[in-house]
Amino acid sequence: MSSSSSFARMPWFLAGVRGIFSGPALILMSAMIGFCGFAYEAGVSMWHAVFMAGAVWALPGQFVLIGAILAGTSLPTAALAVTLSSMRLMPMVAALIPEIRTRDTPTWILLAVSHFVAVTSWVFTMQRLDQVPREGRVAFFAGFGLTLSLVNITIVALAYGVIRHMPAMIGGALFFLTPIYFLTSIWASARHREVYFALVVGLVLGPVFHFVDEELGLLYAGLIGGTIAFALERMVSAYQRSGKDPSAGPAG
Repeated sequence: MSSSSSFARMPWFLAGVRGIFSGPALILMSAMIGFCGFAYEAGVSMWHAVFMAGAVWALPGQFVLIGAILAGTSLPTAALAVTLSSMRLMPMVAALIPEIRTRDTPTWILLAVSHFVAVTSWVFTMQRLDQVPREGRVAFFAGFGLTLSLVNITIVALAYGVIRHMPAMIGGALFFLTPIYFLTSIWASARHREVYFALVVGLVLGPVFHFVDEELGLLYAGLIGGTIAFALERMVSAYQRSGKDPSAGPAG
């Protein structure tokens, strides 16, 4: 990659950096204070919490890791739990990379920026890609993802020392902002109706399976809810084809 092309991409990198002042970023940064409280109550040291904030990118994975530590699980089991939690990000990577890469984008850069793919960074970028030329999209995403990660690491380091003086209700409220934001932002950015089906079915089945099995309820809700959402999308598509496609012949 030539120096001239890198210089041309710098404005888009800085545009991504300025995204740190957006609503999604501010909500996630507020939620990191809730993460600090959870880490503190779990007995996780500040340095370990800071490492988690940078290495285990995506807040749910960080909570899964702390939960595994509290449960006294082995290192391989904890690693497997975090891996399974992070697998939900694979479709986001698969959807984002074709939208931002160019023919000249080195593979190692795509692998590097993939680390920063999470709900907040994915939604923020996908909603703004039509305003960014393709040659500047990797720089734009890298600017936002890298800045958001560094700021969150800093927040964890600074907030850990004062979290003990913060009322538990405030910390819990700040953390609760994250799932609310995830639901609303994914709904707003969805491009296919199966996403809407999955969200609605998941909201219904999640609490049900939680009471059925507290440990595996989320897994059951995701597996069964995703299957139902997929089946609903296929049924709706088949119905629309039968009603609109002239080759399908008259209904009934």
